[in-house]
Amino acid sequence: MGKIMILNGSPRAPKSNSKRLADIFINHCHIEITYRNITKKNFNELRSEIEHYSDLLFIFPLYADSLPVGLLNFLKMLEKNPPTQKPVISVLINCGFLEYQQNQVAIKMIRYFCDKNGYSIGSILMMGSGEAILDTPFKYIANKAVRKLANSIVTKNYQTFHATMPISKRLFLFAANIYWTSYGKKYGITKKQMQSMKIE
Repeated sequence: MGKIMILNGSPRAPKSNSKRLADIFINHCHIEITYRNITKKNFNELRSEIEHYSDLLFIFPLYADSLPVGLLNFLKMLEKNPPTQKPVISVLINCGFLEYQQNQVAIKMIRYFCDKNGYSIGSILMMGSGEAILDTPFKYIANKAVRKLANSIVTKNYQTFHATMPISKRLFLFAANIYWTSYGKKYGITKKQMQSMKIE
């Protein structure tokens, strides 16, 4: 039976939405799993570990239609220093947009890396609606999708899945506006300040 290593590529991995999704995956998976966060200092350590696993699951958020820079740099290192045994690479990507399709460019980047460097691509889960889905009654949709992902990797019946909240874009934007306005107020930031392009 295979073993799975989960690598969290979120810049705020310990407190990230990706970590929450990883926890759901682990709860639905009944084979040996190792979870690690990708940091600037552990590239070589992770490289030496992944060759002992049959499957590697990258979990990360979409950043400007792309991969987080930490994950991107880790892939660059793997390209120059490949492991002896290459695991099958699967992906769980989440974005703050309602439309899960926003993740497709980042998935193409992962596929390109795999094709170029001799890795087999496994299962893919594209998650829409960001952190919101895990804090609403629609959490069951995320749970179901992650459970399918876990089962597909364990059984090696690799597939592509997607999930998002079943609401209109207008309602999603309305709810997001309320959430972020309240969030900013909590830290003394006004809506006007959040809408500014000025970065301090």
